Amino acid sequence: QHMDPTLVGNEQRAVVSELSGRGNILYMAQELGLDTGRDEAKQVLDQIKELENQGYTFEGADASIDIMLRRAKEDYQPPFEVVDFMVITENRQRRGLFTEATVKVKVGDEVRHTVGEGNGPVNALNLALRKALHQDFPQLGNVHLSDYKVRILDSDSGTAAKTRVMIDFYEGGTHHSWTTVGAHTNIIEASWRALVDSMEYALLNGQRF
Repeated sequence: QHMDPTLVGNEQRAVVSELSGRGNILYMAQELGLDTGRDEAKQVLDQIKELENQGYTFEGADASIDIMLRRAKEDYQPPFEVVDFMVITENRQRRGLFTEATVKVKVGDEVRHTVGEGNGPVNALNLALRKALHQDFPQLGNVHLSDYKVRILDSDSGTAAKTRVMIDFYEGGTHHSWTTVGAHTNIIEASWRALVDSMEYALLNGQRF
C-alpha cells in the first residue's frame, strides 16, 4: 500500500532526517497541519535528540513525530492511556508455541482489561489492544498492519542488544499509510511503543485519511 506522494516526498523526508533545529520541527508541524509554538518545538527537539541516543531513528517515521508534537501540547487529551500490559509465551504439548497478551488501557473514565491470543507477541498485543479500544473506536477495524521491521543496533552486546522496531500500518478505505518507531533492549517493549503510537495516530488523524 502506498501513501499519497505529496505526503512522502523527498523534501519532507529530508526534514525528518535532519531534525537539527527548532525551525525544522516547526516546518514539520506545519506539514502535518499542527499548530506548534516555539517552546513546544524546542521540547520536541530535545526529546528527539534524547530518543535518538537511545536508538530511535525518525527518518520515515513521520507518525511518531506527529504524536510527539501533539503530546507536547499542555491541553493534549490522548484518546486512550496505557495502564499496563503483559505477554506470556508457552510451548503447550497439543497447541505448540502459544502467545497470550493482556492489555489494560483507560478510555475516558473506564479501564478496559482485554486478552489477545496470537502467533507471536506483536500479533497478540495488536489483537488485545484493538479489542480494548473497539467499543469506543470501531474504525480501528479498518486499520491494518502491513510491515514489521526489526534491527539490532549493538550486536556486540549479544542477547542484551538494543532493538529498533518500525511498524507500518494502512487504512483500508483510503490506503493512507504511516510508520512508527520504538527502541528498547526488550523487543516486546520496543514493539509495544511503536504499536501504541500507531493506534493513537490512527485515531487522531482519521479525518485526514
